Amino acid sequence: MSNKKKALAIVLGGGRGTRLYPLTMDRSKPAVPFAGKYRLVDIPISNCINSGLRQIYVLTQFNSASLHNHIANTYQFDQFSGGFVEILAAEQTYASESWYQGTADAVRKNLKHFHDQNADYYVILSGDQLYRMDFRTMLDRHIKSGAELTIAAKPISRAQATGLGIIGADDEGLIRKFYEKPAPDMDITEYKVPEKCLKEQLGQKRDESNEYLASMGMYIFNAKTMEEALNNDKTDFGKEIIPEIIKTRKVSAFLFDGFWEDIGTIKAFYETNLNLASEKPAFNFYDEEMPIYTHRRHLPATKANFCNISYSLTSEGSIITNAYIVNSIIGVRTFIEAGASLDGVYCMGATHYETEEEKANNARKGIPNIGIGRATIIKRAIIDMNARIGSNCRIGIDNIPRPDGDFDLYSIHDGIIVINKNAAIPDGTVI
Repeated sequence: MSNKKKALAIVLGGGRGTRLYPLTMDRSKPAVPFAGKYRLVDIPISNCINSGLRQIYVLTQFNSASLHNHIANTYQFDQFSGGFVEILAAEQTYASESWYQGTADAVRKNLKHFHDQNADYYVILSGDQLYRMDFRTMLDRHIKSGAELTIAAKPISRAQATGLGIIGADDEGLIRKFYEKPAPDMDITEYKVPEKCLKEQLGQKRDESNEYLASMGMYIFNAKTMEEALNNDKTDFGKEIIPEIIKTRKVSAFLFDGFWEDIGTIKAFYETNLNLASEKPAFNFYDEEMPIYTHRRHLPATKANFCNISYSLTSEGSIITNAYIVNSIIGVRTFIEAGASLDGVYCMGATHYETEEEKANNARKGIPNIGIGRATIIKRAIIDMNARIGSNCRIGIDNIPRPDGDFDLYSIHDGIIVINKNAAIPDGTVI
């Protein structure tokens, strides 16, 4: 890293992930399957690896078993590199018996583990965002600015500002104030980004599309500064720690103009995934210079038998027969039977193949096979891992009232139907 200084990456796994429920019913938020073959945690970890950051901690506390398995089976560094990806789950100690109370509290409770690496800088990242960034560039700016804290900032419009933390910077990119999630009717004119700052960092002129700066939830701290800032009982970076640091210390903004999306809700998760299957997706997974890494499954190529597939992604190990698929993502090991139709569907796939004996036993019990059954029609839905959708089902098709809510085998959020992990939907079901 820059000036031969050592930086340590810390990925915040989030809390219960209630906004992504039921996808977080049996797994932590970073472990949620994404883009057909990845997990959400693959995004920040891949950005770290591509940036030369090879010492990475992931902080989590809820439903962490699948995340442990994914990371253990995916990120294995050789013994000479000194690299690692290690999960730090909430733990009871003699000093504390409580779980993580927030982002800052999670980091505070693990400082004793971070001290072992003797880092000069801490790179704090979120586990539920889609972006591609070389953190070396951000670290270079942090060091050259002489700041004690640098916050990654995305230029946005006023309409986008309501749900985000808004940064008030000066001409030099130094942050003078911060406001967490201003109301739509609130006057935040004083937070407009100076044109000089935009021009120097991004070469842009200010207009309605980039007149404010939103915090991306990515921070680079000087190690000493972060430890001093956490020497209290404050629990959250965005709401408590950051506003206090800005008052007394030098804090810089690092402007980023690439693709960035917070995918913490079912709606954002669904729309971001389906955009990847469009003709010109906003995020490019096909980048050989900075790839996104994930678990190697050694599966065969997908087989499509007499299908009509358009504007869709099909992951490896799937078998699709005489089906119509549009604007959809097909996850690993997905079986789709004859006559099925999918429009705007993210089917996450399966963790294993069923044997013929298992299929026969399930058939005798009236349980469908894992995958999508014959002549089933699905629209605007997410099908979680290992779900079994029977034949002749109609999901999201019929014009019937579908209020949001969580039910036995599925949930509805923002009009998007989510079939639960391991759910078995009987033949002929209408949702």
